[in-house]
Amino acid sequence: MKAVIPAAGLGVRFLPVTKSQPKEMLPVVDKPVIQYVVEEAVASGITDIIIITGRGKRAIEDHFDRAFELEHYLRENGRKDELRGLEELSSLADIHYIRQKDPLGLGHAVLCARKHINNEPFAVLLGDTIYTTQDRRPVTRQCIDVSERYNAPVIAVEKVPRSMIPNYGMVKVSPVEPGVWRIRDLVEKPAIEKSPSDLGITGTYILTPDIFGCLERTRPGRNGEIQLTDALRLLAKKHETYAFEFRGRRFDIGRKMDWFKAFFELALERPEFSSELKAFLKEKLR
Repeated sequence: MKAVIPAAGLGVRFLPVTKSQPKEMLPVVDKPVIQYVVEEAVASGITDIIIITGRGKRAIEDHFDRAFELEHYLRENGRKDELRGLEELSSLADIHYIRQKDPLGLGHAVLCARKHINNEPFAVLLGDTIYTTQDRRPVTRQCIDVSERYNAPVIAVEKVPRSMIPNYGMVKVSPVEPGVWRIRDLVEKPAIEKSPSDLGITGTYILTPDIFGCLERTRPGRNGEIQLTDALRLLAKKHETYAFEFRGRRFDIGRKMDWFKAFFELALERPEFSSELKAFLKEKLR
């Protein structure tokens, strides 16, 4: 299975810091967001990855490329741990880059990968979303397992607070088994009173190539963008499509507060940082 990682968004929710650097390159502890996303794919058994980039996103390509001068410096100065980390990063996966020349939305970004996907199921992982799980089983792997069990597309969802519903694509569903629903309809960012459920789309999808035909038939919506949710509505009418409530926690790094929370949570999991950080927070919260 291949993975498509759309990373061409403008990052307007994070201005001004994203004026000159991609939001996907925002650091969380000591790694950029998109490295967590690529590692999620690799941990799920996916090593053929397409990243959809746009203007001003060259830093993403540079991050996963070799850095010969830096590697030489580290080697000459005996910095073995840092050198090993860089070598592992550059060999993490087989990564390809496709430029989305016009900012026409998430659906259009996925459509840009059509020629590389061929006629195979594939995953879509948003380039600014990090998951954590207690059992270390990646959310993407969880979704793949459900997709293989039902031989159908799967969309990761979570229960959304009522006040946040207008910020999400929401699904209308009927139950299949605990944590799994058959999707009857999808609505992009509905008003609270018009939402069909409290289950919101979180940004991980296991899709079949049929989605590309649906994307081609999808008319531009808000801001002239082709919405993936609108194409998924067409797909759900054509094929059984399932919603899966994953086991884990999601951080939308496009939101500043989620970025703060992810930084602290992931830093607290690191033995070299946890004790000093806990002491610092305890002092500040007195």
